[in-house]
Amino acid sequence: MSFVSHVECTICGHRHDAKRVLSVCEQCGQMLAVRYDLEQVNKHVTKEALRARPPGMYRFRELTPLDEDETPVTLGEGSTPLLALRRLAAHFGLRHVWGKDEGQNPTGSFKARGLGMAITLARARGATGFVIPSAGNAGGAAAVYAARCGLPCAVIVPRGTPPAAIAEAAIAGAKVFTIEGSIATAGKVVAKVAPQIGWFDLSTLKEPYRLEGKKTMGLELAEQLGWTMPDVLLYPTGGGTGLVGIPKGYEELRAMGWVGDPLPRVIAVQAEGCAPVVKAFHDGADTTAAWENPTTHAAGLRVPSPFAGRQMLKILRDTGGDAVAVSERAIQDAQRLLGRLEGVWTSPEGAALVAALGVLKERRDISADARVVLVLTGAGIKYDPPPLPPAVDLAGSDDDVVAAVRGALGV
Repeated sequence: MSFVSHVECTICGHRHDAKRVLSVCEQCGQMLAVRYDLEQVNKHVTKEALRARPPGMYRFRELTPLDEDETPVTLGEGSTPLLALRRLAAHFGLRHVWGKDEGQNPTGSFKARGLGMAITLARARGATGFVIPSAGNAGGAAAVYAARCGLPCAVIVPRGTPPAAIAEAAIAGAKVFTIEGSIATAGKVVAKVAPQIGWFDLSTLKEPYRLEGKKTMGLELAEQLGWTMPDVLLYPTGGGTGLVGIPKGYEELRAMGWVGDPLPRVIAVQAEGCAPVVKAFHDGADTTAAWENPTTHAAGLRVPSPFAGRQMLKILRDTGGDAVAVSERAIQDAQRLLGRLEGVWTSPEGAALVAALGVLKERRDISADARVVLVLTGAGIKYDPPPLPPAVDLAGSDDDVVAAVRGALGV
């Protein structure tokens, strides 16, 4: 059975029929969230039963909007590893740092969770096609999951979007459009086109189901940490679906009695060239304002007007969190640092968290014994690499080659 009780507005609280095709609140235009009968969920699933289930995010099925007989559109997303980053922790003088490696999802990023769930629910409610604005990974994931269920998809991205993301969408059969500007520009086109052609608008947090997919990161983290929560959670913040979703998952588990800790301090991390959440947080504003001329090579952070700005700021303040902006140079340096110390080639967005961790430690805003989780949202292989030293070319006789290798290695 489905344990959904209703869908409600996160601002005005107006209730919506969960069986309808939904976008934003019909009363105030703000984002919606799915609510569950958590008492009934608790009666139908236990931690012990959960352990016996196969991997993937749908092992938490009772806390998703799926009906009992509904088959999700899936490629096996979820159950990504939580990696102990001991050398990175020691580098910053910390004891406990983990990385949730979302780059190991089927599409190489955490977008697989949200788009898989959103497309599953939209298809069940009669969607005949999908349109999405994207900075990169979301468009690729939307195209892949649309192909998986046999429906068409259109993806609109800013010019300069990483080629691998465009290729991912195109190879899955989506029609890809590029446009001058940012994801906000692409979003305006989608908002006009989708209702005219009758396709479902998958824009970030302008439907309630992508949030439910991203929420599963929080459910997995709780289980992976022995049904506890970390002290500090760093999250790379563009549209912010995961920043809103992970605490939602934690709150549901806490209401069920599965975890008892307070919510972690949530730290939003952005690039200096596009930091609307950071600015609003430190200005004491209630919501974000559009960022003029957004610039950063971390495509997922190039979101000048996040739709859920109000909700993100509330979470940061309610958890005693913070918001940090880091430079392009710091992101590149952090990407190389994480690779060298831990063997993890994360995306620029994930690397921004490593850079921010250094900032927080320098400010003494994080204690040495804090339990820290970095949400590494994507695989670095989907982006152009940071500047790296050239490979050493080998030529000449066998002795020359061996000598060159030994010389370069210093042994």
